[in-house]
Amino acid sequence: MLQKQTRRKLRMEKATHSNQEVKKHVRLQDRRGSNVSLVLDMSSLSNTEPIVQISTPRDVTVQFLNTASHVLTQKKLQEWSFNLEELQEEFAKIPSNFITPEELNIPGRAAKDRYKSILPNPQSRVCLKRVNSQEEESYINANYIRGYASQKKAYIATQGPMLNTINDFWTMVWQEETPLIVMLTKLKETKEKCICYWPEREASYGPFRIQVQDIWECDDYTIRSFSLQFKDEFRTVKHIVFSSWPDQRTPESAKVLLHLIFEVEKILMAAQNEGPIVVHCSAGIGRTGCFIAIQIGCQQLKDKGEVDILGIVCQLRIDRGGMIQTSEQYQFIHHILAMYASQLSEFTDN
Repeated sequence: MLQKQTRRKLRMEKATHSNQEVKKHVRLQDRRGSNVSLVLDMSSLSNTEPIVQISTPRDVTVQFLNTASHVLTQKKLQEWSFNLEELQEEFAKIPSNFITPEELNIPGRAAKDRYKSILPNPQSRVCLKRVNSQEEESYINANYIRGYASQKKAYIATQGPMLNTINDFWTMVWQEETPLIVMLTKLKETKEKCICYWPEREASYGPFRIQVQDIWECDDYTIRSFSLQFKDEFRTVKHIVFSSWPDQRTPESAKVLLHLIFEVEKILMAAQNEGPIVVHCSAGIGRTGCFIAIQIGCQQLKDKGEVDILGIVCQLRIDRGGMIQTSEQYQFIHHILAMYASQLSEFTDN
């Protein structure tokens, strides 16, 4: 009898321990965030319960990106920018929102993509409006990106042009009345990152004639002024090349990038065209996303004295999947905006 009671007690203790392990595992998954797989306990359902619509992974992704927020005052931003582990954890929870090739069924599309896995999200992609063109001729790997206060089409994020997409690139610049192109890559790093899509002096690209009017060589970037001609119409387009930013990493100097942001603002204030800024690196998501996020963040800090970097990145990823590629880049955005906020404070105090 005593042996039976002892065995029964051991079985109960083992079951209790197992339940505790399950609960512990569930709490750990809840804390980790977006990469949790949902498991349905089918034994809890009965034939009398109504059918409930189950959210798809895409629905969950969009819901997260539309609602996630972490507003930081200038003081909190200074503190949070040093919490590297927490920043890494926050970044890891943001869904990438990449689309699959099956979601973008356009004939001939693959030949115009620099990277097979980096595609433009359908709802915000740029379509080239050519006369009597086929669907494949309207395709370019580019997305409209909302700006500060959800301003529509404030930017266009795109991949670095390839040899067979240069004409498409200039068609987009003309179509969208772009005042400025910001290039955030070298032409070649370990391999080709972008083809040289502008002339040394003057050249034609499809129906467009491009002439270099002026060049300003700065320590960390180069500014060109292009005369862009289509038929009998002429426009001026500025072009900035900031090539000291390593792929999937961050610039060595935050001050230099911040100075570039100020330079862009000066150019836009004097620009005649009011179309979106075209921003590209190689893939059009990492360095491109950082630049746009920093510019939007600066505007938030200047107008409101606070910034929502998590919300900014989520908005970018709704418009183009994968914007901001690494946690290091996410941390850098916080660092450079904290630097900008401190400059604002000094200016206000004076």
